[in-house]
Amino acid sequence: MPAKVGAVKINSISSSSIFNIGDVYSMNPESTAKTYAGGGSFNSGDGIHVNLDNSNIYVYDKDNIDQPIS
Repeated sequence: MPAKVGAVKINSISSSSIFNIGDVYSMNPESTAKTYAGGGSFNSGDGIHVNLDNSNIYVYDKDNIDQPIS
């Protein structure tokens, strides 16, 4: 169904973002990232206490390509 849209002002869009006005069937951003972090790195909230003592991250990636963009 067609949409009527008024004035739109876009200040900025990051390189991995999608901006759409109107009808759309499928939206697929093309971006990949690989993140290595130790235990407790992405915890969020109030009153979190993490005690890991001696924490190590061992990374072995034999194929080097996880999400190819074509």
